[in-house]
Amino acid sequence: MFENLTDKLERSFKVLKGEGKITEINVAETVKEIRRALIDADVNYKVAKSFTDEVKQKALGANVLTAVKPGQMLTKIVHDELAALMGGTSTDIKLEGTPAVILIAGLQGSGKTTFSGKLALQLREKRHRSVLLVAGDVYRPAAIDQLKILGQQVGVEVYTEDGNTNPVEIAENAIKYARSKSINTVIVDTAGRLAVDEAMMQEITAIKAAVNPCETLFVVDSMTGQDAVNTAKEFNDRLDFDGVVLTKLDGDTRGGAAISIRTVVDKPIKFMSLGEKMDALQVFHPERMADRILGMGDVVSLVERAQEQYDEQAARRLKKKIYKDEFDFNDFIDQIAQIKKMGGMKDLMSMIPGVGRALKDVEISDDIFKQTEAIIGSMTPEERAKPSIINASRRERIARGSGVTIGDVNRLMKQFEESRKMMKMVAGGGMKQMMRNMPRRRR
Repeated sequence: MFENLTDKLERSFKVLKGEGKITEINVAETVKEIRRALIDADVNYKVAKSFTDEVKQKALGANVLTAVKPGQMLTKIVHDELAALMGGTSTDIKLEGTPAVILIAGLQGSGKTTFSGKLALQLREKRHRSVLLVAGDVYRPAAIDQLKILGQQVGVEVYTEDGNTNPVEIAENAIKYARSKSINTVIVDTAGRLAVDEAMMQEITAIKAAVNPCETLFVVDSMTGQDAVNTAKEFNDRLDFDGVVLTKLDGDTRGGAAISIRTVVDKPIKFMSLGEKMDALQVFHPERMADRILGMGDVVSLVERAQEQYDEQAARRLKKKIYKDEFDFNDFIDQIAQIKKMGGMKDLMSMIPGVGRALKDVEISDDIFKQTEAIIGSMTPEERAKPSIINASRRERIARGSGVTIGDVNRLMKQFEESRKMMKMVAGGGMKQMMRNMPRRRR
């Protein structure tokens, strides 16, 4: 995401490359390029103008240290201003009331129903909430069916009423049902339209008045750029929502909606949705997003994702197996499964500083482990548990069974052995031993 904007901002900073100090002339030229990059990224013109005026003022007033180059100084100023523009800090979702009611609004096709399912999963797994999804879109039968399917996927009950076409009544009845079942969170999915219209606004306003939600979230397709910002403003003028959800952000190479929307509607971006998987929902962190926009990666989010999949007891058991040289293909496939749970491979790689930019034009399929899984899947239970018994004839059979060449099987075996040696060395404190055994330079 934001590839175009990242590239253009990087080119903007090159104006200052090699400059000995910040001057009004070189800053003016750089700021002009930054403004052009933002407008090309579909950022609201007034927002871009105000932003670059602020950057210029702070750059000219900055006390540049001798150890810091002008380009580095301006990059930091732009980073801090971008983070402030998008809200400064993350804003948590409110969960107040018995039950806590969350109302979801937005245009048709913005991803409301999918987001409702993703939010239900996150609240159930990370907040340990009991959740009821409410099918409030009575105009599009597919929306009700979609919500039922999503409810099954995330393990959450879906409330529907056959024959009732009054979304206000459905929402009110759903809340009564939730209380009777001691469900503490209700997410109401509402109808969308292809464009903002009066009937839609009256309906969503009536639902809000009837259920008195603790949180009203506006879901917007970030790929629509400036249109997304304009739609958000129209909704907010009537609905006065509490926060914004940006969907399809992984497909947005420009980033205009993410940067403009906070300033235009004066409401925080609370979540961002990346991809179709139900766990592909993240809290929006302005500082981390500024890091990404400037090509600095997002190590904090990467570590957090890893920690979510981290099982301390399983890790201790694995360490014992590695130390005893018992790490096998069952453990290997388990580690692959943990990595896959963390999200798309290209997204994960983009969080590592410098790597995202290097992989900009490289296609990294989420099926990157498919061949490895096929090869291991063709092994017998005994072969997976005792890799040492896999001789030449067994490798031939495994290759035939997995539809790959013997060379592919040999490569995997070699990678596995190298991984096993490296892990044993680390687990046994071998790195320190290696350092101790290194020849010392004579004084």
